[in-house]
Amino acid sequence: MKDYSEKRDFHRMQVNSRIEITNARGDTFTGICRDLSAAGMQLFIDEAVAVGSELRTRLEGADNQLPPLETVCEVIRCEPEGEGYLIGVNITEVTQ
Repeated sequence: MKDYSEKRDFHRMQVNSRIEITNARGDTFTGICRDLSAAGMQLFIDEAVAVGSELRTRLEGADNQLPPLETVCEVIRCEPEGEGYLIGVNITEVTQ
């Protein structure tokens, strides 16, 4: 049984890396991927995104040895934080 402090199915990995994000209209912008798990990500961006929106992301590997991680995600929450917004997304598909 899981400890009460960790009820998640997948552990999160702290990333704090630049991520490229494309919305359904095809607009591309950058944000910061704060953490990553097998099922989702937490992203920091400049503008609010509606819950339920579909986003495509591209997270470059730490070095040229690893290919980028490309995903299709669904926004499950969007909350103001400081000068931007913290969004939580579920990864619905890994495309690369």
